[in-house]
Amino acid sequence: MDQLKALRYFCKVVETSSFTQAAKAYSVPPSSLSRRVADLEGSLGANLLKRTTRVVQPTEIGKMYYEQVQDILHQLDQIDEAVRSYQARPMGQLRISAMAGFGESKVLPLLDEFRTLFPEVILDVSLTDEVMTLGRDEVDIAIRGGYAPNERVQAIRLMDNEFILVAAPSYIEQMGAPESVLELRHHKGLYFRTPTGPNPWLCKIEEEWRDVSAPAFAISNNGNWLGQQAVAGKGIMMAPRWSLAPSLEDGSLCEVILDHPLHVTQNPRLAIFLLYQKQRYHVPKVKVAVDFLVSRLRSIDLPTMR
Repeated sequence: MDQLKALRYFCKVVETSSFTQAAKAYSVPPSSLSRRVADLEGSLGANLLKRTTRVVQPTEIGKMYYEQVQDILHQLDQIDEAVRSYQARPMGQLRISAMAGFGESKVLPLLDEFRTLFPEVILDVSLTDEVMTLGRDEVDIAIRGGYAPNERVQAIRLMDNEFILVAAPSYIEQMGAPESVLELRHHKGLYFRTPTGPNPWLCKIEEEWRDVSAPAFAISNNGNWLGQQAVAGKGIMMAPRWSLAPSLEDGSLCEVILDHPLHVTQNPRLAIFLLYQKQRYHVPKVKVAVDFLVSRLRSIDLPTMR
């Protein structure tokens, strides 16, 4: 039995819920495909599929087997592509995923230059703050804020992801500038909503973490709109320094310094990472994109406190 072919046939049956459709996908007779899947079940001593006259569905053990086999087949496809592409010129579809705000302001402006340098690479760019799995979501390169992930993924640190507290001069003139974290309860907060909820304002007082968030004036997953609210003097906002660079430089927002530093997590060592699967670096389109993005994004100058 050609086990690899049988595994691919089995996965296609699960995905299409049909032996006939799976056979069409591989241009083989349905009887031949069905026989190979049956041989696979026989070698395992387990029923992987429930067959009825109308539909084919995986059994409970079949679902578990499918999920694990899919990961293996995907890794094998990637390895095969890396070998075939070795020393070839960069070409083909390149899938990039980046945080929405960072991607829009920092990544997208670089892509015209990249396209000029590598015209045979087709860019497929997704901007999202949702957590993604590189292999499962078929992403070649991901740019995310947080902490370095597990060792199966290569993580290149691009820059710190320092969050700072800012307000418009008009807000400070009207409400006064807070000097203590305990004064924040008398102010208005503008909060970015992540997939896990609004970012809190945390600080460590006498070795104890405390939530000192101001009462919410507005909450949104749209950082641009929150920034507009802050510039309009509607409230105080915590956001990454990189996202506030234009407003800090033109003076429409200024950094608010308190008696204790604020954080959005109890582990303040946040950074922005470029992520890719280690074996994919040998694929030319991935290698040139990784090298290009790391070089350009690491060279970004961020404004410091005035």
